[in-house]
Amino acid sequence: MSGCADLSPQFLDRFGRDSPRAEPRVFVPPPRAEREPAVLGPDGTELASVTPPVEPAPPPVTAADGRLGTTIASLGDPVAEGFWLKTPLVSTVRQGRVVYERTGRSVQVELRPSGGAGGSGSQISLAAMRLLGASITDLIEVVVFEN
Repeated sequence: MSGCADLSPQFLDRFGRDSPRAEPRVFVPPPRAEREPAVLGPDGTELASVTPPVEPAPPPVTAADGRLGTTIASLGDPVAEGFWLKTPLVSTVRQGRVVYERTGRSVQVELRPSGGAGGSGSQISLAAMRLLGASITDLIEVVVFEN
């Protein structure tokens, strides 16, 4: 214990009050707008490892490019997994994509027939709605394309 009482000038220069102190480093995450929003499944787990990449919205195209039309979509069954759109715009299951022009995002989906009359609206999966950047409580207008 006698070494603890060493308050010589060398000790004070090295460890004492005259030595500069390092400021603690604190991690500050970037603002929420600069980070990608987390995509969570119905059970609250992150779906990032199973989600297809979000594509920027392409320029407007004609029917020759696979455009089926526009539809108003609401949230479908929130526990049904996958990326899908139930719509009266198709009569058989096929692959396609939807574009939400408000956010400029698009996502690849399975197009499923809804059995409804034309213009009756569509239902979209929770995962697809989140990737489009839409609120799950909103009715959203999307442009539908077949591949």
